[in-house]
Amino acid sequence: MSDDGRAGSALRVGIDVGGTNTDAVVLDAGDRIVARAKRPTSPDVTGGLRDALDAVLAEVGERGREVGRVMLGTTHATNAILERRSLGRVAVVRLGAPATRSIPPLTGWPEDLRHAVSAGEIIVGGGHFVDGRPIAPLERAGIRRFLAGVEADAVAVTGVFSPANPDQEHEVAEIVREELGGGTPISLSHEIGSLGLVERENAAVLNAALYGVARDVTGALRDALAGRGLAPATYFTQNDGTLMAVDHAARYPVLTIGSGPANSLRGAVFLSGVPDAVVADVGGTSTDLGVLVGGSPRESSAAVDIGGVTTGFRMPDILAIALGGGSVVRDGAVGPRSVGHRLTREALVFGGPTPTMTDAAVAAGRGRVGTRPVPAGEDVARRLAAAVRRADAMVADAVDRVLFGRADRPLVAVGGGAFIVPGAIPGVGEVVRPRDADVANAVGAAVALAGGRFDTIVGARGDREAAIERAGREAADRAVAAGADPSKVEIVELAEVPLSYLEGPAVRVHVKAVGPLK
Repeated sequence: MSDDGRAGSALRVGIDVGGTNTDAVVLDAGDRIVARAKRPTSPDVTGGLRDALDAVLAEVGERGREVGRVMLGTTHATNAILERRSLGRVAVVRLGAPATRSIPPLTGWPEDLRHAVSAGEIIVGGGHFVDGRPIAPLERAGIRRFLAGVEADAVAVTGVFSPANPDQEHEVAEIVREELGGGTPISLSHEIGSLGLVERENAAVLNAALYGVARDVTGALRDALAGRGLAPATYFTQNDGTLMAVDHAARYPVLTIGSGPANSLRGAVFLSGVPDAVVADVGGTSTDLGVLVGGSPRESSAAVDIGGVTTGFRMPDILAIALGGGSVVRDGAVGPRSVGHRLTREALVFGGPTPTMTDAAVAAGRGRVGTRPVPAGEDVARRLAAAVRRADAMVADAVDRVLFGRADRPLVAVGGGAFIVPGAIPGVGEVVRPRDADVANAVGAAVALAGGRFDTIVGARGDREAAIERAGREAADRAVAAGADPSKVEIVELAEVPLSYLEGPAVRVHVKAVGPLK
């Protein structure tokens, strides 16, 4: 079937791989949910993905042949970094000698992660000033000598202020292809991060280390679909809740790391119809709280830490607390230990031996879950009631922290453990529990748009309007590369921040473009 045929197909599948459960939904052309499933996330992640996919395809039966698109939000990249497994060895090239030698590449990385990733680092002459002028000529000979002496799976290249002028990074990429062959993956920092040198370099190195993981995930997804007689267009969700085509994701796997929280926020606004709210996504191990502003996730202004490494990604402003359906209840405490995906074997309401927050919520009459009643007994009742009070206090405190003291905004409760959230919370106008809230993450993946971003500096002495227009075109081009319809891409965010500490007047420009899938 052609790409045009796939785009016109009636059904699309959204899948979200969480720490405890893997959710899947099928939506029709009218955005109605026609199938849904929740399966335990398997230790290898891929097994749970296949189980959830099989479940929704079985539910739609013969209509499964109408699936034209599959959107996936996955924890593969995050797990690989956190667990230090399946990571590639990266040769790190920085263009910025001698000025940047005081902070070498991978400074501050956890030693075990650095050991797993680094194939060697070098700082050579090069880089640009903030206005795009070269600081120094590119030290080509030094780069060639370095590449000749390393054994690497991929190369990460970072130049000083390369978002203002990427020419030297592109030239290094050509040198890498000449020295190591055209098949060597190359991660260029200006395509991934924003202006901060160290944070952008860290992101580029992590991206390069994840190429093998991305290859395995995309291959597993395609094999799973092909084994079921399907060949749909496939997409991955990004950190900001937008989509990118699977081939794009293979080049930029690090951009999928924060997709889970973004999916829950997108799914919450779609299911509830409430564009301005707090969202509490209650999973098996934790609750993620974020804020919707005008239907879009409020983004964090702080640097994002991934596995002990500081990066500069734009991601939803999420507060995570150790409270979930699988949180273990002890005297006077709830969590942080959780039974996770073993909930249906461990919780009291499933005949297991472990008191959990699910048991406490069921005992409080907040939900009907499990195969057995909560065991009788004064001691059990006391512990579970205390757990409910403690959990309610944790939620109220978290809501106050994400709202910065603002009151009367509604709270949308989603996720498999949404029934844990109390019906009334101090500072919240109302608690909204939309239908299909337990699969909101998968819904968020299914309804997302394709997106692209661009971050640069514009000198006020030049043609400011023309420079901002170029930045908008670059963001739009990135959205198209991610899978958006070129004729329907829109600029949805344009931020200008004056930079008063530079020699000449300048502004930092950040542009975000989104559009429906082509």
